[in-house]
Amino acid sequence: MARPIHRLTTRAVQAKVAPGYHPDGAGLYLQVTVASGGGRVASSARSPAEVATRSWIFRFKFQKQPRELGLGSARVVGLAQARELAAQCRRDLQAGQDPLALRRESLKAQTSASAASASLAPMSFDDCAQAYINAHRDGWRNAKHAAQWESTVRRHASPVIGKLPPDQVTLQHVLHILEPMWRVKTETASRLRGRIESVLDWATVRGFRTGDNPARWRGHLEQLLPMPSKVARVEHHPALKIDEMPGFMVALRQPSGLGALALQFLVLTAARSGEVRGATWEEIDIAQGQWTVPGIRMKSGREHRVALSTAAIGLLQELPSFESRQGLVFAALKGGQLSDMTLTAVMRRLKLTAVPHGFRSTFRDWCAERTEFPRDVAEMALAHAIGDKVEAAYRRGDLFEKRRQMMQAWAAFLGE
Repeated sequence: MARPIHRLTTRAVQAKVAPGYHPDGAGLYLQVTVASGGGRVASSARSPAEVATRSWIFRFKFQKQPRELGLGSARVVGLAQARELAAQCRRDLQAGQDPLALRRESLKAQTSASAASASLAPMSFDDCAQAYINAHRDGWRNAKHAAQWESTVRRHASPVIGKLPPDQVTLQHVLHILEPMWRVKTETASRLRGRIESVLDWATVRGFRTGDNPARWRGHLEQLLPMPSKVARVEHHPALKIDEMPGFMVALRQPSGLGALALQFLVLTAARSGEVRGATWEEIDIAQGQWTVPGIRMKSGREHRVALSTAAIGLLQELPSFESRQGLVFAALKGGQLSDMTLTAVMRRLKLTAVPHGFRSTFRDWCAERTEFPRDVAEMALAHAIGDKVEAAYRRGDLFEKRRQMMQAWAAFLGE
């Protein structure tokens, strides 16, 4: 995987270009598109809920006509490689040749060569989908993500286009898949659209299809389908009210099972269920009062330090695994991690409709309504990204000592 592009050249800062295009010079641009729900928009700022994708674009004029040539995703093509590809395009222009036409001819030649392979059958959409999943599986945070990919594609896309060669998948096929579920299963349909787009993009890069992607959103499906945010009802995780928390903690301390202890630790740290269930002793520093969660287990993909209150440290010291301090902090009786349902079952036994993830919302409400801690301190405790890109670029610290004071105050509130 290519190294992320953190900054461009001075010319990129000085140049005036369309939103989402960041010039590196001499026609090479880094195009940044922001995916929010099912849509993609070019943007220079994004909220924590949005995800940016980056790709290299070579912009040029041929016979006085402006054109663009995609050079690949920035996740795959590094800056040095992108500059070399752009340099080749400029050499083609100097020779009087159209780089875009040359690319199309090359793709046709590759497609012909693939079709001419006598011993191999043509790739189907399902074949391309499986190849895409296999190529990206190691880069995904967990096996569950790959399983979700396979499940949605197999269930919804495969019956319609699974056996088709990717170059035969059309807009009509995509609409036939998406339209029946767009308003009733909006989130699933939105994710499926993005996955079909990714598979067809993969097929294009590998030379199995040419032309525009029929599953693309911007300037295409956005004209035919309503924005997901307009038709999907947002359902928040059920959560306890702030004043219910101290009484809940009293009740939660009564069960002696490991699930109840893990849930207490989750509340005290305002962490996610997966982060708590996957916690290992080598991530815990009792002396420093901190828990360092590696980026591979974080939703953001970045390492996150959690400030441990004295109550959280005391809970850890009561665990059976504290003596050895090896392996998982909350290891199941039969080994391995506790299941997510283990924590949910504890809450059901206490006759609560709230879910473990809802405690993060309660914690955030407590920070805003009952304390004077700055907003950024609370957001960093929850491992949320800073919304302002300029501020995020200049801030190097993680406000850890301020977060330690806040988590100590949270534990004191829960103990009242």
